[in-house]
Amino acid sequence: MKKSKTNTKASKQILVVGSSNTDMVINSKSIPRVGETVLGGVFFMNPGGKGANQAVTCARLGGNVTFVCKTGNDIFGHQAQQQFEEEEINTSYIFSDLKKPSGVALIFVDENGENSISVASGSNSSLLPSDILLAEAAIDKADLVLIQLEIPMESVEFAAKLAKEKGKLVILNPAPAPNTPLSSDLLKNIYLINPNEIEAEIISGIKVIDTETAILAAKKINEMGVANVIITLGGKGALLFDGINAEFIPGHKVKAMDSTGAGDCFSGALVIAISEGLSLPDAVQFANKVAAISVTKQGAQSSVPYRAEVDIYNFN
Repeated sequence: MKKSKTNTKASKQILVVGSSNTDMVINSKSIPRVGETVLGGVFFMNPGGKGANQAVTCARLGGNVTFVCKTGNDIFGHQAQQQFEEEEINTSYIFSDLKKPSGVALIFVDENGENSISVASGSNSSLLPSDILLAEAAIDKADLVLIQLEIPMESVEFAAKLAKEKGKLVILNPAPAPNTPLSSDLLKNIYLINPNEIEAEIISGIKVIDTETAILAAKKINEMGVANVIITLGGKGALLFDGINAEFIPGHKVKAMDSTGAGDCFSGALVIAISEGLSLPDAVQFANKVAAISVTKQGAQSSVPYRAEVDIYNFN
């Protein structure tokens, strides 16, 4: 039975632009090294993709969500469409690629909850600026626009520019880690960016190993044009820099089962909190809580908590 969402203060419209994948997961004692075969794993499939994970997170936490993505004209794409509808996500701007298959991610998860992921982008790679333009009406209605990097960079830049021109708050989760530096044209259109340590290092050029280096990296990214920077530091918490003040916001200690999708839970929860009018420090606290709950469960979207669960969850 589908769990119901409780009413929240969220009234603003959230637009997520990004990827949709089907995750094929093997849980085993260890992640195979090159040339190694590890037997005894357990296999399951789970809907995923960074854009989809974040859209589902926003929806389960009570947000009004529209999702822009492109799936293949295959069973995975059809299942994704149905799943989004069941999550009460507006699917009016989910496009179908008649040539490329839906995106697929192959995921290994070890006994400590750590993961290794390989993604075949498929139809995600053909979500183009022309598709974003077809969703212009959704951008017009949105208050916040959330984007990741599992779609072509030209589409990320186009969506951010269009949204900023329309006066929307643009949040960028720069994951997966970019292969090339993010352009100044993109960064100047971003209201808030939330990289992890590796992504922050790639963007800033500063290796993040602790809170002090996270502050240096955040200040550098701020100087590159982004008003607000949040660097996630795994289970330790997150570092927030708003252009003036830096604040470390601790995470929650939990026994991790699977960290897949935790960053996406953080991003979705962060946007929900902002949409509800929370201050950025309070928004990060809320996002830390949601992400911590997610790692105690298996899978990506299957681990995303509903709002009622978050509201009553006690880490003690």
